[in-house]
Amino acid sequence: MSNEKTSSNQWETKIKQNTIRLGGWTGAWLVSTALLAFGPKLIWQFESLPTLLAIFVNLAVGLGMILAVIRHLKGLDEMQQKIFLEAAALSLGVGLVAGNCYEILEDIKVISFEPEVSHLILLMVLTF
Repeated sequence: MSNEKTSSNQWETKIKQNTIRLGGWTGAWLVSTALLAFGPKLIWQFESLPTLLAIFVNLAVGLGMILAVIRHLKGLDEMQQKIFLEAAALSLGVGLVAGNCYEILEDIKVISFEPEVSHLILLMVLTF
C-alpha cells in the first residue's frame, strides 16, 4: 500500500512539474510573440537584424512550448490524454473550418475588414 501511495505521489509531482514547465514555456512564448509584434515598431524601428533575431527567438521558444506540451501529454494517464486529445482535435477542426471561412468572407466582400489571426486564436482557445 505504501508503494502505491509513493508511486501516486511521484506521478502527481511529475504532472505538477510538467504543468509548471508548460506554463513557463507558454509565458515565454507569449512574451516572445509580443516582442516580435511590437519590437520592430516601438523598440528598434524596423531594423532587419533585431527583427530576424526576434523571429528566430519566437520560433525557437514556440518549439520549446510544443515540446513541453508533448512532455506534459505523455505524463498524463490514459483518460487525461484522451480528454486532452479530443479537446485539441475539436479546437483544431473548429480553427481550420472557421479560419478558412473567415478568410473567404473578405475575399467575397461579405466583411470589409481584413481577418486577423488573433480572432482565430481566441476562437480556438474558447473551443479548447
